[in-house]
Amino acid sequence: MDLRERTASLMGQARAELAELVAIPSVADPRQFPPEECARAARWVRDAFAGAGFADAWLAEMSDGSQAVLGSRQCADPDAATVLLYAHYDVQPPLNEAEWRTPPFELTEVAGRWHGRGAADCKGNIVMHLAALRALGDELPVHLKVVVEGSEETTGALEEFVPGHADLLRADAILVCDAGNAAVGHPAVTTSLRGVADVIVEVEALASELHSGKFGGAAPDALAALVAMLATLRDARGNTTVRGLDNTQVWPGAAYPAETFRADAGVLEGVSLLGDGGVADMVWSRPAVTILGIDCPPVVGSAPAITPRARARLNLRVPPGTQIRGAAEALVHHLHAVAPWGVRVAAEIEAPGPPFQARTGGPAYQAIAAAMHEAYGRPMVMLGEGGSIPLCNAFAEACPEAELILMGVEEPLALIHAPNESVDPAEIAAMALTEALFLQRYAAVRR
Repeated sequence: MDLRERTASLMGQARAELAELVAIPSVADPRQFPPEECARAARWVRDAFAGAGFADAWLAEMSDGSQAVLGSRQCADPDAATVLLYAHYDVQPPLNEAEWRTPPFELTEVAGRWHGRGAADCKGNIVMHLAALRALGDELPVHLKVVVEGSEETTGALEEFVPGHADLLRADAILVCDAGNAAVGHPAVTTSLRGVADVIVEVEALASELHSGKFGGAAPDALAALVAMLATLRDARGNTTVRGLDNTQVWPGAAYPAETFRADAGVLEGVSLLGDGGVADMVWSRPAVTILGIDCPPVVGSAPAITPRARARLNLRVPPGTQIRGAAEALVHHLHAVAPWGVRVAAEIEAPGPPFQARTGGPAYQAIAAAMHEAYGRPMVMLGEGGSIPLCNAFAEACPEAELILMGVEEPLALIHAPNESVDPAEIAAMALTEALFLQRYAAVRR
């Protein structure tokens, strides 16, 4: 039985294991779910990898109280390369439960896809790792290490752990399996991640609320001032227009077809896409500011009064080559500069995370390209990702010689972080085969 047949024969076990994992509501927020659920998921992952040959699998306490699963497995050749496998077992809370068509913590098959919170992000990648290891059996061609964290969706505490434990995690190649393909059956690796920072901006204009009839027209309105400021963050075409940030870069890799993006994003008919670049330029190579929330009087219960103060939370994304701290400061300076009527403005930068650019062209990238081509029957492409994974920078700094490869079972139809998250089982099978083939090919090119 060859690797493809072995992988296919393991899919029943993969489904059973994914069902067990999805049934554990491992949301790493004690305000929403008991922390015992994350502890239960951590033990499940530890025991599963112990059963897959990681006899020393153990639980490491992180600074936020979460637990990461770590372990190692040696092959017969002491000079073989070392590969680190990464995933996370914590999940996003199933918000808007009324919009879920199936129970979020019960793996349910609908139209050939397996639905449930974490089915793709990222428990699907855990069972993918396990299937790849079982497909290889005792024929392990490289040394392996594994780390599966438990608070990626919240604090990302593993980032703090990595710098002080570089020797524990050091590897020649790191498979960061928290990404995915351009579409089902279209193999890809992610080579570029945008950096991220949130900015809280507050505007004050009056000491207190004022009657809009008596004072409206002359009294400055904090909410109107904030709206005017936010309107300057994009031009008429939708390009981000923060002073000091370059909004003209072009994505050099595979294109993201506009019609595909419209379908992936659920853009309503007749609504235009933003920006004067291609979709890949806009979401992978240029800055973007998103208004995440505004504090102001709600419509229901609002009174005929002028708003004395208002604030907004902005999310800034910047491409590789742009320093996130400097970009966030540019956004703050921009907001101060465009504030009308002399209103008071205060801004705070939260949780900046740098962008990431993978080094491609090394033996690990050669091996993964060959493995994906064999597994999928079509060439691998390199994609960008508009989101951020700060852990990649922590790995790159702690293991500067390692090649980082972002891949996984996720793809646009997976609807990660949203209601009705799902995974295509064909992606689990194909990515498990890809990983097993990669380990074989990487061992060969490293000899």
